Amino acid sequence: MSNKTICLTCQHFKCSERGLILPFGFEACIPITLRAIFYFIFLFYLFLGIAIIADMFMSSILTITSSTRKIRYPDPSRQNEYLDVEIKTWNDTVANLTLMALGSSSPEILLSIIEIIGNRFESGELGPGTIVGSAAFNLLVISAICIMAIPSPDTRRIRLYSVFMVTSFFGFFAYIWLFLVLSIISPDVVDLWEAIVTFLMFPLVVLLAFLAEKHFFLTKQLDMDEEEEKMLAIISDKTRIHPLGKRKAKGRLKKISASLNFLNKYK
Repeated sequence: MSNKTICLTCQHFKCSERGLILPFGFEACIPITLRAIFYFIFLFYLFLGIAIIADMFMSSILTITSSTRKIRYPDPSRQNEYLDVEIKTWNDTVANLTLMALGSSSPEILLSIIEIIGNRFESGELGPGTIVGSAAFNLLVISAICIMAIPSPDTRRIRLYSVFMVTSFFGFFAYIWLFLVLSIISPDVVDLWEAIVTFLMFPLVVLLAFLAEKHFFLTKQLDMDEEEEKMLAIISDKTRIHPLGKRKAKGRLKKISASLNFLNKYK
């Protein structure tokens, strides 16, 4: 009985002075196999709770980003008439880089914040590895799976190649920047200005990706041609224009470039 009392009240089973969730102390007398099963079930329960919360968060984000609105657009096939075109309120590129990225990365971001605050603003063993490992997994493993998922004879084309190049460049540059900050500029220390510059890189990426999607860095004629193709596809779906009639519709689209600029302002 005395041994059992000592086992239940001893303090050397405590992981640290601040204490952690596990071990509780009383289960120290339980065989290691049962303890491993108990820890696994408890860990699975925690992961399930995080998954439920993250799923609710992502569902809310999808509801926000999928919201649409209607605008009136001149009908190129009939004069003095208009088409009601339904467009998304959020830009796809901006939504993917902000809300979607925040929703998918919120668990690891919160984990790093909790760890660094509890560790007196010093880097721990879990936070940096979680963020860098997650970024490497997204960059390498997910890209490889997407490539392998395409059947061998088939090919796929990146629709917004300019946006892909912008995000890819900053994805690689992030690793280079972290190496410069932590190993060369101020070894093992992150200064305030380095943190501010790192944080400001995020809105810079969003801005450059948005401008790349709008072909801001290309010629105006190429931009207008692609906008005409987009609007022709929308109008064809709305009015079911015959393929031979698409040429006439495309010719009329060139006469309403002012309306194209009007629509582009709301996209």
